[in-house]
Formats: sequence, C-alpha cells, structure tokens
Amino acid sequence: MVNPDLIAIAPHRNPLFEKAIAAAGGVPCDIGPEVGGLVWTDYHNPQELKTVLAANPQLTWVQLPWAGVDAFADLLKHPVRFTSAKGSYREPVAEHALMLAMALGRELPERIRATTWGEKFAVSLYDSNVVVVGGGGIAEEFIALTRPMRTRVTVVRRQIGALEGADKTVTFDQLDSVLAEAQFVILACALTEETRGLFDSRRLALMNPNAYLVNVARGPIVVTEDLLDALDAGVLAGAGIDVTDPEPLPQGHRAWGNPRLIITPHTADTPPQVEHFLALRIGANALAYLGQGPWIGQVDPVAGY
Repeated sequence: MVNPDLIAIAPHRNPLFEKAIAAAGGVPCDIGPEVGGLVWTDYHNPQELKTVLAANPQLTWVQLPWAGVDAFADLLKHPVRFTSAKGSYREPVAEHALMLAMALGRELPERIRATTWGEKFAVSLYDSNVVVVGGGGIAEEFIALTRPMRTRVTVVRRQIGALEGADKTVTFDQLDSVLAEAQFVILACALTEETRGLFDSRRLALMNPNAYLVNVARGPIVVTEDLLDALDAGVLAGAGIDVTDPEPLPQGHRAWGNPRLIITPHTADTPPQVEHFLALRIGANALAYLGQGPWIGQVDPVAGY
C-alpha cells in the first residue's frame, strides 16, 4: 500500500533534495513499493528510469532533473505525471546568453587572442533587433535583462499568443521571415523533433551577415558542420554556443579555435546552480504531490517539454 508522505530520490540521494522534501512535509526515502512519488536525479540514464517505472506501477509522479526532457522522450507517454525543471534555471541561462551576445558584439574572441592594437569595432545590444527562438522562462528572463537596452525583441514560439515583454511574437512557421532583420538570434527552445536541426545551412543563410547566433538551448538544434561552414564563409558574423553536437565537443574538433566562435562547456547553469534551483522546484512539487500547492513545470507529453 502506498504511503502518501513518502517521496523517493533515485538513483542518487542528495541531502539538499532530501531537505526540500522534508520542508514540504514529505518523507524522503529510497524507491520501494510503498512510494508514489519519485525525484529522478540522473539525466544521462533514461533506461534505468524506464526499468524503475516498469517495476513500480504504483508511481504517480516523477520529477525530472533538467529543464529539457528530450533524453526521456520515449518515457513521456507512461501514465504518470512528469514534472521537469523548466523555468528553474532561467536566470543564470539568460545571463549567460546575454554575456555571449555582448562578447560577440565586442569581438572578444578576436581581441582575447590579439597581439596588436587592431581596429576599433563594436556592435551594441542597445536599440538592436533581437530574435529569441523559444517562449519559455529563459526567453522571458532574457527579455527582462535586455529591456533597459531598448532592444526590439521578436519571440518565435510553438504556440500562438504574445509573450510578456516581447515587441512581436510569431510561430515557428514564420521564423524564416524574421531572421534577416535580427542583429542577434538567441536559441532558447526545447529540443524536439520540430527543432532538431532547425538551424541548418539554409536557415543560417537567411540571417544577416552581420548578425550573431547564440545557442543556450540544446546542441542538436544547430547543425554543427553547417554552422562552422557558415562562419568560415562569413555567412554570419559570429556565434556563441554553450551547447554542442556532439557534446562534449571532442578534442581536435574543427570548432575549437574558430576565430568567430565562442564555446563554453555547458556552463550556463553549473552543478551548484542546478542543485540549488532544482531543490526549489522539488520542494514546490513535493507540496503539490502532498496536495498543498500547484504543480510547476508539468511536462506535456505531446509537445515533448
């Protein structure tokens, strides 16, 4: 018989997560037949979660560890409530996107390597046109960060409807029509079958040759070889990527050392940041599981995020 207070943490127990569950009124524990809620802590092992779900049909709620749930796509049709961390890491990720955009606009990849004075150059975010692909928490936070800069932001999102702070909101079928006007294109969308390979050679060619691409979403949204070819050919001015395909990017890959490219090793949200913000989400959803609050970050199995 299920004990409604028990919430398991697996496969790795974490004291901070245990504290969050206990603060919500739940009892953290290991997985067992009397447990109805599960906090899953390993993004890289969806097969093990599949095994756990099959062995524990009594589970009704599973909290996933990251904002993106593409690794668990095959499990989302399982008859449990999945919640993710979407929106949890919006602040550090939006901050990282802003940092990459500003660094590109000031040609920091070149200036960091420079050994001579060089020419003066700068592209400012102030009064610039920005396209943000994705309409979630990162997009909202990025808009808020750049609003004092008088940016004109167009958001491209899956669903119809305005996003607070955006000057214009369009759906994915209109993406091509808004790229040419953008000085900065920020990728902050979920990885789904619709967005996989979204920025290939054809779409990159639609961008302004003086524009910059920033990817803080998922590596496979951009076709890596197409991006590198575009940078080498001057199809766009530069790119900043916190995510890659493949990831991690292997030593010796042609992307390393590209003078038009900034690569950060998926550090928009570091492990300590993730642990802190995920604990907050776990606490909120533990309250919901215990019937004391709303669910946050519930996954739509059809949309895939």
